[in-house]
Amino acid sequence: MSRFVINARGVNYRDLNARVKAAAEAGNEAIVLRNVHGQRYIGTSLRKPVKVDVYGTPGNDLGAFMDGPTVEVHGNAQDGLGNTMNSGEIVVHGSAGDILAMAMRGGRVFVEGDVGYRCAIHLKEYGAKVPVIVIGGGAQDFFGEYMAGGRVVLLGLNGEKLGANFIGTGMHGGVIFIRGRVDPDQLGKEVGLAEPDESDRAFLAEVVQAYGRHFRRDAGRVLEDGFVKLYPRFLRPYGRLYAQ
Repeated sequence: MSRFVINARGVNYRDLNARVKAAAEAGNEAIVLRNVHGQRYIGTSLRKPVKVDVYGTPGNDLGAFMDGPTVEVHGNAQDGLGNTMNSGEIVVHGSAGDILAMAMRGGRVFVEGDVGYRCAIHLKEYGAKVPVIVIGGGAQDFFGEYMAGGRVVLLGLNGEKLGANFIGTGMHGGVIFIRGRVDPDQLGKEVGLAEPDESDRAFLAEVVQAYGRHFRRDAGRVLEDGFVKLYPRFLRPYGRLYAQ
């Protein structure tokens, strides 16, 4: 496998992204970025089946509009990761910031630790494109806000009680699975609670096992605990605003 290494120390984000795209266009199958320190837009609009390893802390909008690559972050990530991502996979060996996967349309995101506010906002799906997000830790307020599709799994492996409020506010598509219990008062009024069915449990087994492979966790032990399923109670929660 051809492998291209870039030292990102002190490199402007525009120059760094130009180098990444050039390396992908040249046919390199693996690109390694070392000493990344807040550079934005890494992997944005990449449309090659390339593996990108990021060592350090990338800036906002990592993998935005990405279509096909695999990006692995060996550290934490900032806000907007996976923004409007179309396909591919992002794996974060750490935590991530706010608005993770905003308007994400396809592919998968795995975060080992916690995420910030408004994770999965405006997540959507179409046909066979169903985005998946798996978060190992906890989340902040407005988790799953305005979701229109996709599947989101919150494992809560940090041992803390889920502190997020307004979960699923405005949700009108997709589904959220939360390991453990959630207080109904923490949910947006558009969200219903249910037990996962057989197909849900099969999906959870598959993605939790994938999480376990990425982060060396015992998926079997994680799956021993119960999950709750959050679903939208209304398909058009704000339709009355536009009624004549």
